[in-house]
Amino acid sequence: MTLYLIAFLGFMIVGIPVAFSLGLASITYLVMNDQTHLLIGFPQKMIAGIDNFVLLTIPFFILAGNLMNSADLTKQIVRFAQMLVGRVQGGLAAVNVVASMMFSGVSGAATAEASAIGSVMIPAMRRDGYKPEYAAALTAAGSILGPLVPPSLSLILYGVLTGTSIADLFLAGIVPAFLLCGVLIIYVLFKARREGHPVPARVPDEERRGLALKALPALLLPVIIVGGIRSGVFTPTEAAAVAAVYALAIGTLLYRTLSVKKIVAAFYETATMTAGVMLIVAMASMTSFILGIENIPQAIAAQLLDISSSPWILILLLNLVLLLLGLFLEPLAALVLAMPILNEIFPLLHIDPVQFGVMVVLNLMIGMITPPVGLCLFIVSAIGKVSLEKVARAVLPMIGICLVILILVAFVPFLTLALPGLFKG
Repeated sequence: MTLYLIAFLGFMIVGIPVAFSLGLASITYLVMNDQTHLLIGFPQKMIAGIDNFVLLTIPFFILAGNLMNSADLTKQIVRFAQMLVGRVQGGLAAVNVVASMMFSGVSGAATAEASAIGSVMIPAMRRDGYKPEYAAALTAAGSILGPLVPPSLSLILYGVLTGTSIADLFLAGIVPAFLLCGVLIIYVLFKARREGHPVPARVPDEERRGLALKALPALLLPVIIVGGIRSGVFTPTEAAAVAAVYALAIGTLLYRTLSVKKIVAAFYETATMTAGVMLIVAMASMTSFILGIENIPQAIAAQLLDISSSPWILILLLNLVLLLLGLFLEPLAALVLAMPILNEIFPLLHIDPVQFGVMVVLNLMIGMITPPVGLCLFIVSAIGKVSLEKVARAVLPMIGICLVILILVAFVPFLTLALPGLFKG
């Protein structure tokens, strides 16, 4: 397995994309171990990795997010958030967090959220006198809210890989997301008082009703998704298709900002993003096959038991490993790679699979904002035109907040299981 890891990291270092690095590392492993006859099954393993009907949810939810974004929904959400929380000292920073929470129900991906919210909020915060590195760091921290609430692409993939109810996973992420959002708001308001951040301009009364009418249909999307799945009206795949149609309808009929050109562009972007995601999943499936050949999951499980048999200690160790994995890999790739190992370890932890799923996804998302290689940090530093080093320093207190929420998710089952249990009843 050491050979595989060296090959994979080597390909990544020279600049080869993650998906191709996974595939090339797999081929290198088989060739070096004189198992070239297994290359015949390479295409079959790749196809088997993506041959799952539920995976159709991913392109549909990506399309819904792209259509919403193309309809200039981000600006509507930001103005609506400003109307709700903007009239306090440091209100624009609070708007950034609340807007990220609202946009979570549209994008489902941290990178999309960082790009969309960052393009609006970072310049606005800079104009209001905020340090650019702080504005960028706050946007990055807020972006990890997206993968915790419906339609979360990471939770969907976890559900596909483990057979866990996607509706339960969607519900389970809501309370931790709101909790993280609330603590981040407390942090920015405290920081505002300490550093003397300004009070933003009040939203005029004549705009308030219009903002609510325009923002609320978009904010209803997660409700439609979860409510429809939970009530049995449609399956997760059908829910994704409904979300895409709904996004197209409100973009063309309500906002009237979706032109034919924008729709075509949204479909094109969806196709390219979906191809990238599916290629990662397909290539990572080959890696899972190699892990099985080497009995790596069983060996890791045995080593963990040698360290401790306490579920609490095992969960702490697992969180540490997942955080490190999230530093270097895109979350969807990390999920596909890690799940064969996690499935072997899972029975040792005495934890509900729904709670475990939220914990795993939150771990990987924190890695997206953790220096030195967090992908969201690169996105917001480019938007804010500020050095990565400054953004990395500014984001450290927010990472601390995220880690506290992670510990609560890992050891307080009520946070993740209360809503799924309520709706089951």
